[in-house]
Formats: sequence, C-alpha cells, structure tokens
Amino acid sequence: MEELQTAIGCASSGRSHDRLMAIKALILGFDFDAIVALHSTTRRTLTRWITAFNKCGVDGLIEGEHTGRRRALETETVAHCKELIEDPAKAGEIHWTGRKFHGYLRETLGHEVSYSTVIRLFHREGYALKVPQPWSDRQDEEARKAFVEKLKQWLVDQGIELWFCDESGFEGDPRPRRRWAKKGEKAQVTKNGDHVRMNVTGMVCPRTGEAFLFEFTHSDTDVFQFFLDEANKAAGSSRPRQLLICDNASWHKAKRLDWGRFEPVFLPAYSPDLNPIERLWLLIKQEWFSDFIAKDHEVLEARLDKALCWAIARGEKNSTTCSIKTEI
Repeated sequence: MEELQTAIGCASSGRSHDRLMAIKALILGFDFDAIVALHSTTRRTLTRWITAFNKCGVDGLIEGEHTGRRRALETETVAHCKELIEDPAKAGEIHWTGRKFHGYLRETLGHEVSYSTVIRLFHREGYALKVPQPWSDRQDEEARKAFVEKLKQWLVDQGIELWFCDESGFEGDPRPRRRWAKKGEKAQVTKNGDHVRMNVTGMVCPRTGEAFLFEFTHSDTDVFQFFLDEANKAAGSSRPRQLLICDNASWHKAKRLDWGRFEPVFLPAYSPDLNPIERLWLLIKQEWFSDFIAKDHEVLEARLDKALCWAIARGEKNSTTCSIKTEI
C-alpha cells in the first residue's frame, strides 16, 4: 500500500492515476461495480488492470510512452513534397489542386496515401487555398523603398497630416464571393451583365480615421477638381501641412488642377499596396456588395449611399483598417 500511495502521488498521467486509485480502492474493500462506475470504465477494463497489477505490481499500471501511428509520409518525402508545392514546374505542372497533387503522389511517386492525408499535409506545412492577387512586374523597387523611407519621416513629423486618395468602381452585379452551401446543391447568384456601375472618389486619414467619399458616374480631371474643392471644404485638420497621396492616374497630374490646401504626392508606379485606402474599398465591397444585384443606377446609388455613410461613420475604426504599413 505504501508503494501504491507513492506511485499515485507522482503519476505522470491521468490514466495512470486512475488505474492506481482503482487498485487502491479494491485493496481498501470498495465494491467492484462501484469502482467501475466511479472511474467511468468497464468491468473488463478493471479486470485487465487487476491482472497487470498482480503480474507486474505498480509498474504494470504506469502508462508508457505512445509511439503513435506511423506517419503516412516519411520526413524525406514531406521535404520533397514541399519542394513540389513551392515549384510545380519540377513535376511538369503549372499549379496544384489537392486532387491533382494526391494523384501525382500515388500514380507518379507510388505513395499509398489518402486524399485526406494530402490535405492534412498542406495544412500542417502552413499552406492554404488563396486567390492569387494580380501583381505587376513593372514596379521600380528602388522608387518604392525611397517612398517608404519618406513615409516613415512624414509619420513622425507632427506638422504633417497624411491623406490617401483613390478611385474605385462599384458594379450592380459584382463578382460572386465564396459562401457555405450544402453538398450536392448549386450555389447560384443573379448576374445579368447589365454593366450598371458607379465610381467613388475618396480620401482617408489613417491617423484619425476621417474619410471623405464622393460618388461620380466617371473619373476625369473635372470630376477630380470638383472632389478637391469639396474636400477642401469638408476635411479639416489642425496640422499645417496636408499631404494628399495619390496614384499616377492622368487626371491626378493635370496641370490645371487647383489642390487648395493639399500638397500632392504621388505613389511609385504600380504600387496600390502602398495606398491603405485600398483596404477600405475591399471592406465596403465585402460588407455591402457581396451578391448584391442592382438592375438600374437608382438602386445602385441608394445602396452606395448607405455604404459610404457607413464607411464615414466608422471613424476611428478606419484608422485600423487603413493603418500605414512601412514594410514592403
């Protein structure tokens, strides 16, 4: 009993502790069925514990290390799989799907693995299904780095307020988004191809979250000048310098533009990722235009009015959405 009590006090796992306590209870005279009920086990299991104790003593009840199930893919194979996932060309492929990669492992490499094992491999190694983002190969990396360095200096200058400006289009039948649906049922949304569209010109201040958004039917120099005039009236700040950072659209660079109290700054070419208002556009479309259908401009404008008022009213939340990233 003394040895048993010592083992209970230093049991390495809950299962070992339960086995030892069950044997102790039997020695103390507790009813067999009561012990079965107390440990939520079966008579057969308790009998097995008794047999192990009678044969090996306390050591027979101590749970050993579990080796676990043998890995379906060896370490060397997993490393090779990662190379293939990163570079499909090594297997003569352009891209992978889960089923295509599973078929390659079984038919070409001869590995007897299930489809679920392959998907677990993707997840375990940190891979996930993503829609590739279109990305230009015409970027000037030196210009991008130089812009980011300037951005860092502006951020610490208490006399400068940064505004980011951009345009975005909103359609009456936007691209469908992923949704949950029952297996075997088709997930469908209406798409008439009527090309009902409105443009929004906007600017946001990442520090305060203040946003100024205006609807237009199109974008050109006259429209942008009207936007600047209204922005100068509406968007206020106590800081003396107001930098308005825009992309390189032709109407942003027209010589006849009157910028008012804003000083124009232009992003490096092909660098929408450096403009944080892009994330606000994505949020608005996600929250208000997922599977939304408008058959005419009036319906689209009504929806857009609500969406833009919602975005403006977010206030400080826009600071998080449009936080400035100083890493490329």
